Formats: sequence, structure tokens, C-alpha cells
Amino acid sequence: MAKLGKRIKAAREAFAGKENLSVEEAVALVKANATAKFDETVEIAMNLGVDPRHADQMVRGVVGLP
Repeated sequence: MAKLGKRIKAAREAFAGKENLSVEEAVALVKANATAKFDETVEIAMNLGVDPRHADQMVRGVVGLP
């Protein structure tokens, strides 16, 4: 197994034991632990619990990107 760097170890310690956070808390925690010299990105996966086969449970949306 590869050894982890100092930044990865520090980030894991900061996030340890924090399973369920509000969106505001999670964003603040990610911003506080940003170590890169460029704009970092965050990916979000959400389980909405809907069945896409039913027409009344479709989830659609639009995002305006800069």
C-alpha cells in the first residue's frame, strides 16, 4: 500500500468522524482544508429515493454555470 502524504493525512484527520454534516458545515470544512494552489472542485452524490420509471417522480433541473 502506498504511503500517504502530509496533506492527505491532515485532511483525513480533519474529516474523521464527521459522517453527517449540513451543506454549510461541509462547505466550510472543505474550504478550511483546501491546500491546492488552484481552484479545487467538489463532487456530490445524492440518493433521492425516487423511481425514474414513474412519470410523477422525475427529477430534472438546470444549472447556470459561469
